[in-house]
Amino acid sequence: MVVLLLVCIVACNFWVYFSTRNQVYTNFNKLPVNDVALVLGTSKYSRSGNANLFFKYRMEAAKKLYFTRKVKHIIASGDNSRSYYNEPQDMKKALIKRGIPLTSISLDYAGFRTFDSVVRSKKIFGQNRVTIITQNFHCYRALFIANYYGMNAVAYAAGGVPDGHSPYTRFREYIARCKAVLDLYILRNNPKFLGDPIKIHY
Repeated sequence: MVVLLLVCIVACNFWVYFSTRNQVYTNFNKLPVNDVALVLGTSKYSRSGNANLFFKYRMEAAKKLYFTRKVKHIIASGDNSRSYYNEPQDMKKALIKRGIPLTSISLDYAGFRTFDSVVRSKKIFGQNRVTIITQNFHCYRALFIANYYGMNAVAYAAGGVPDGHSPYTRFREYIARCKAVLDLYILRNNPKFLGDPIKIHY
């Protein structure tokens, strides 16, 4: 059983990575232009209470794409499941602080996980073409989900974070890729919340 589990984990990770690797951009100049960027949520602070570099670099990447006209509008999608924890609001404040106007930002409060954020960008916000912004290792899973739903998506890898910053996050990604395969092809899951369509103006 242990061997079978390890084989499944390896197989899922190969599938997710190799089916999406050509859609991940680290070279800014080669990145295609899209109207909308989807910034995937993460906590503003790490477990130790320090600034979360994943958050910081995603906000910097969003700023770069917006002001170089690689995108016109940003969907900030994250977790808002607890009264004292609000990723979309934190992202909005960080983006405004970086000079991005409020009119160019839409908030998705039901992006509880990557699966929800990507699917809701299509089903709620009506986007079939998006540029996903997150760290390199996370891009592949987000694109895998987008591809399943027939979206024309690319991903821009935000600034690299030192390996020691959050080793648990990187380890968890290997398991999360397996969960994505399970969600899409076995369980046929839907996001926790859908709702009425939200129109984006840009």
